[in-house]
Formats: sequence, structure tokens, C-alpha cells
Amino acid sequence: MSNYFVGSRVREVDTPVLTVDLDLMEDNIRRASRFFRDLAVQWRPHTKGQKVPAIAHREIAAGAIGITCAKLGEAEVMAASGVDDILIANQIVGAHKVRRLANLCRQVRVTVAVDSEQNARELDEAGQNKGCRIPVVVEVDVGMERCGVAPGEPSVNLSRMVHEADGLQYVGVMGWEGHARRYTDPSERAAVCEQAISLLVETAEQCRREGLPVHIVSCGGTGTQEFSARYPGITEIQAGGIIFNDMYYSALGLRHQFALRVMSTVISRPHPRRIVTDAGKKAMSSDTAVPYPCDLGTVKNVKFSAEHGTIITEEPMDDRQVGDRIEWVVGYGDTTVSLHDEMYGIRSGRVEVVWPILGRGKLR
Repeated sequence: MSNYFVGSRVREVDTPVLTVDLDLMEDNIRRASRFFRDLAVQWRPHTKGQKVPAIAHREIAAGAIGITCAKLGEAEVMAASGVDDILIANQIVGAHKVRRLANLCRQVRVTVAVDSEQNARELDEAGQNKGCRIPVVVEVDVGMERCGVAPGEPSVNLSRMVHEADGLQYVGVMGWEGHARRYTDPSERAAVCEQAISLLVETAEQCRREGLPVHIVSCGGTGTQEFSARYPGITEIQAGGIIFNDMYYSALGLRHQFALRVMSTVISRPHPRRIVTDAGKKAMSSDTAVPYPCDLGTVKNVKFSAEHGTIITEEPMDDRQVGDRIEWVVGYGDTTVSLHDEMYGIRSGRVEVVWPILGRGKLR
């Protein structure tokens, strides 16, 4: 870990480097926590795009009830750091992973999603073998067409099977209305969200009418939380990228501050309208949204190769020379954080902390 740079000005550190403005991130965390608290819905932020346990602890200190993870390996990292209430919003399948999950459930509370009887049975067996009951939510397909059981009776039937299993503890349902993000018009996105979430809430009510103990009705990512958090019957929201913001979420209307950036160095000025930096595709993802260079006036376009980020300006400019620094607002935080080993926490222009990105590479 590069503690050597702690106390240095951010423009003195080697590049490319992933940075987070601590003041902006902490303000985003406070805003998110207050928003959900005012709506009387709990916040369980997703950490797949953060991957830093120290940030998870800041979110919990601000009022989050726990965290959401995408992978078992991420949950193990967070549990080892002292996070003791985790939702894995994914299916954990296969003998080896299921054994790991059962062992982790003996250490901290880990709830996992299921959408098939086959997976529920292997989880049940693992729970019984370890002498524990694995908390389970049934994932409902509310229109995303990825994972999940059909809403209504199919979800009720799987919920009943889980509830009756000796090695499982049925706690509710979850869904993901991510398909609503395809709609750029806020009114259209709101309507699609409402349609999707109504399926989830109605399924939860059907389960309750069957005598099933639905304590959790979980949904809501950063691109949809503004709408999903307001829907009656939702108990918790999983939005995680809200603490960083990026070009992708900004295009969807998120107005939180841009806390996550990549610092780069100008390595070439071959033309008055062309600036080449040392941060390319290996430092910043550009598949979901294009990163944006800061403080350059009018930028015509940017393009990326493996190790180069090239900026074309509308007009000739000479205030960025070889060796100068350029910050980029990341295109999509989830797929940018995973490219880096460390995240530099910046306050008032200086490095305050360097965090190892401990969740990086935890794909299993």
C-alpha cells in the first residue's frame, strides 16, 4: 500500500490513480441516509462498486442497516472487517460456495437470494450440516429478465418451500427494477419502476396471506432509488453508487456530487487541440459511460486505448503541458474501481488515507 503519499498534495502522487474526495463522499453518504430515513425506508448500500470495508463502515455509521454484496468473496472480505449484516443479492450455487456460505453464516448474519428449488435444497443441506439456518430472500423477476422467479404464485411456492426447510430461515423477497434505467425520460422511468415494484410488493402481500413471514422487501439501485424508495411496502433500498456518482448516474438524473475521479498525467501534446494522458481503458472503464476530463473548457470528444486517454478540444489551448495533471470524472464507478488496487482518500487537496481495495478480484 502506498502510504508514502499520505500527507502529499494529490497532484504529487504517481498516476494514473483512483481518488475519492472524502468531503464530497461523506456529504453524499449523509444525503443518502437522510433521504431514506425521511421516507422511513432502510438503507442497505451495495458495495460491488465500492469494495472498500472502511467505506462500508462509514455508511453504517451514517445509518445504513448493513450492506449488499454481489459475490460471496466480497461478503467474506466485508465480514472479516467487522460488517455483521450482509445481503448477497445473488444466487450462491455449487457445493464449494455453499459450504463457504454456511461457514460464513456461523460468523455473521448473511442473507442470500434464491430463485430455484434446486439451489434452495443445496443451501438447506449445507445449513443443516453446519447446524445453522441460512437466511434467504426469494428473488422475484419484476421485469429485468435476468434472475428471479415469476411474481405471484411461483414466488409464493418457492417461498413456502424455503420457509419449511430446516436449514433455512425465510425472511422475505427482493427484486431488481434495473430495466427501468433504459428509459432516459424521468416520467417513463418512474412508470416502469412503479410497474416493477408493484409486482414485488404484491408478491410479498400474497406470501403474507399464506402465512409466510415477510420481513424484507428489498430493491432499488442508484439509478432507480429516487422512485423505488417512495413506493409503499418497500423495506430497504440497495443503492450504493449514490455515494460516488459518475457520468452514467448523472445522465440518469442523480444530482449528488462527483466524489470519485481518476488523476492522470499529460504525456503528450502533439497538436494544440489534442491532449494525451496516461489513463486509458486499464485505468477507467468506458463501456457503460464515457469518463469526462475536468476543467478543460469545451471538449469535443475523448477516446481511449489501453494505456492512453486522448482529449480533443474544440479550440486550441496551451494551458495543459506535458507533465501537468488532468482529473477525470469516472464513466461508471463499478467497473472503474475494480481496475485499481488502491483508492486514495483526498481532503482539501491532500492525501489523507490510502485504502486497499480489498474486494477487488473477489469474483467467486
